[in-house]
Amino acid sequence: MLYIKHIDPVEHKKLTGVDNSHILAFAEHLRELNIPVWIRHVVVPDITDNDDELFRLGEYLSTLTNLKALDVLPYHDMAKSKYENLGIEYPLGDTPALTKEKAVHARQVIIQGIKSGLKGERHQ
Repeated sequence: MLYIKHIDPVEHKKLTGVDNSHILAFAEHLRELNIPVWIRHVVVPDITDNDDELFRLGEYLSTLTNLKALDVLPYHDMAKSKYENLGIEYPLGDTPALTKEKAVHARQVIIQGIKSGLKGERHQ
């Protein structure tokens, strides 16, 4: 199981504090070894719910010949109370939970990107 939080290295760094190069390199290493991988992606409103970025993620996933599963998960704020109990500011502030409909849409966009990538039709 491998989480890809954002396909864009700059946006990934804004979100996590580090770019995604090590994560993508690990995904490619798993591909080279033909080790099955299950990708998980959390869709966060106003951060990772951009159709262009989701499509690019799909295109990238099309290169993983070892991809066995894809979870597209809607963001929720269940950890917010844990941060509050610890006296730590919650990094995503008042970001609302993602609706099920938007999560379904995000998965559809990623799948379109995968199909496009498999056909060799790269998005510009």
